[in-house]
Amino acid sequence: MGIALAIYYITPWIRWDRGPNLPDQAVLVDIANRRFFFFMVEIWPHEFYFIAGLLIMAGLGLFLFTSAYGRVWCGYACPQTVWTDLFIQTERWIEGDRNARVRLWNAKWDARKWRLRLTKWVVWLLIAVLTGGAWVFYFTDAPTLLRNLLTGNAHPVAYTTIAILTATTFVFGGFMREQICIYACPWPRIQAAMMDENTLTVAYRDWRGEPRGKIHKDEPTRSDGGLKGDCIDCMACVNVCPMGIDIRDGQQLECITCALCIDACDEVMDKIGKPRGLIDYMALQDETNERAGQPPKPLLRHVLRPRTLLYFTLWAGIGVALVVALFLRSPFDLNVTPVRNPLS
Repeated sequence: MGIALAIYYITPWIRWDRGPNLPDQAVLVDIANRRFFFFMVEIWPHEFYFIAGLLIMAGLGLFLFTSAYGRVWCGYACPQTVWTDLFIQTERWIEGDRNARVRLWNAKWDARKWRLRLTKWVVWLLIAVLTGGAWVFYFTDAPTLLRNLLTGNAHPVAYTTIAILTATTFVFGGFMREQICIYACPWPRIQAAMMDENTLTVAYRDWRGEPRGKIHKDEPTRSDGGLKGDCIDCMACVNVCPMGIDIRDGQQLECITCALCIDACDEVMDKIGKPRGLIDYMALQDETNERAGQPPKPLLRHVLRPRTLLYFTLWAGIGVALVVALFLRSPFDLNVTPVRNPLS
């Protein structure tokens, strides 16, 4: 979250000296002059194939990482996830941990509840305004636009764009959260075609954890050769899940592979003296092998397989072609077009 937010907020302020009469903003989508700057690269409208190539690489990259590691984009880099995590972290700082937030939710609307809620909403709104403001800085000189925004001299389009992005960020990140992933995003429906029995994803080892239930201290469980499962049904994995699902019920469309349930379960296993990995990254093929008493496949065998190698070859091939085209393009083009029908 920190890395993604830093890239988004800081990038418009990075300077790059291109010489006189050219903008010194490192990353700039200059719509007015129909050109795009990315550090030392300048792209014009007739070179839009570079942008198309980058979009194709982004799509193939999603296919590649989803085939190898499941929905890692959704769990770690998707803007909806990043800003939702930021809003939840802000909520945790202001209202307390999960138990404190549940108590506050069930409490009557007294002065304390109003104070905490208003404080949280104001901070959320500030984050949303900064988010919308950072976006418009990519389309014009950031310091100049900031000065115009503060003095009221910016173009109405800038204020309108900031207002729309502020409202959507505030609502999507603060209130809708996982509903966007479940009902609005098409990627959960597409991902099934990208995954197979060798795709690493978050899963629960039910053959080790069941039958779940409370256990006494030093009581033998499945990992010790006993009859009871290692899962003590503490619900920690459910409580930390941003999608509100129970990973112990198996793979579900809502799972974004954020692995928060892995961290929560490992912490509980450490406390009760049981091996980690009751919830872990694993593939369906690993499940079959472990149930049969065989060790899981090595990590590289899950990643390096025909499907992922094909995706990587296509992805790398397009990248190399774009770099070659970038360095082989001529510095300028000149066309002399005669007038076919000169005026007499």
